Amino acid sequence: MKKVVTFGELMLRITPPGREMILQTPNMVCTFGGAEANVAVAVSQYGDEARYVTALPANDLGRAAVAELRRFGIDTSAIKMTNKRLGLYFTETGSNMRPSKVIYDRDDSAIAAVKPGDFDWDTILADADWFHVTGITPALSESLCDATLEALKKCKEKGITVSCDLNYRKKLWKWGKEPIEVMPEIAKYIDVMIANEEDCQKCLGIELETGVDSGKLDTDMYKELAKIVMDKYPNVKALAVSLRESISADHNNWSGVLAIRDGGFYQSRKYSITNIVDRIGGGDSFGGSLIYGFRNFDNDYQKIIEYAIGGSALKHTTYGDYVRFTKEDVLNLIAGSGNGRIQR
Repeated sequence: MKKVVTFGELMLRITPPGREMILQTPNMVCTFGGAEANVAVAVSQYGDEARYVTALPANDLGRAAVAELRRFGIDTSAIKMTNKRLGLYFTETGSNMRPSKVIYDRDDSAIAAVKPGDFDWDTILADADWFHVTGITPALSESLCDATLEALKKCKEKGITVSCDLNYRKKLWKWGKEPIEVMPEIAKYIDVMIANEEDCQKCLGIELETGVDSGKLDTDMYKELAKIVMDKYPNVKALAVSLRESISADHNNWSGVLAIRDGGFYQSRKYSITNIVDRIGGGDSFGGSLIYGFRNFDNDYQKIIEYAIGGSALKHTTYGDYVRFTKEDVLNLIAGSGNGRIQR
C-alpha cells in the first residue's frame, strides 16, 4: 500500500501537570504536537505508512522533534531543517465548568517561512496515494498558503486523494487575509472534507443553524450542510463531522456523521466520555482514524465513521496530542468492548 503524506506545523507543547493552571507551579510538561503530525502518527499507529512534511529548526529542539516522530514510525525524510524557530503552544487542562485553554507562540516559526518551491513535491508524493492538510497550515503565512496550494495542485495532477480538516482557528489568521478569502480556493482540491458548522461558516461562507450553541445537536441539519457543501464543491466526495456535546470540561458526548456523495448519510454511536484526560488532538485522531478507515474498510461507510469516532473517543483517555493505541484497540471498542474492564 502507498503512503499517506501530511503537511503542517509541529510544535512544542508545554502544559502544567494535572489540572493546574498555567504557571501555577514552576513544573511544566513538554511534548510535541500539531494537527497534521497528529494525523500522521494515528495512521502509522494503526499500521499504514505515513510521511510527514514540515520545517523545523536545525537545533536540539528540532532534532528531538524528528526523533519523536521516528519513534512512531513516521517517515521524516521530507522534513526541512532551517535556521528558524520552533513554534510553541501552551495548554491548560480545564476542569468542570473551567474550560481548557490554549496560548499560541508560533509567529515567525520555521514552517511559516516556507514558500513555493521549498519542497520537491514530485519526489515527496511519488509513492503516496493520500495527502492530508488542515486549514491551520494556510493560516500561518501567505507564503505557506501559496505552498499549500502548490502541493494540492500537484496532488490533483497525480490523482492523489486529498483530505482537509478546515480547522478554523481565529487566533492564527494574522497575515492579511481572512479564511473566507483563502479557503474556498483550497476547497476546490478537497476530496474528503472534515468540518463542523463553524468551519463551514468561517471558511466557506456557508451558514446553517445546527443547534450547537444550545449544547444539543440536530444531526438531520448536517445532512443539509453536506448537501450545500457538495453542491458548491462538486469535487468533494465525502464530508465528515465530529459532534461534541460539551456538558463540562470533564464530560463530553462524542459522536459523528459521514455524508457520501451519492452514497448516503451515516451516523455513529454516541460515547459519553467522562473524566476526560486530554481532549486536545481529539479532532486530529478523528481525522487520522477516518483516513485509515477509508483506506482499509472497502467503502463500508458505517464502519468507517464508527472507527473514526471510536479512535478519537479513545484519544480522550490519554495525555498528549498523539494516538498511542492500535487498530485492534479501536476495533474492540467499536465491537462493544467499552466498559474499561481489565484485560488479563
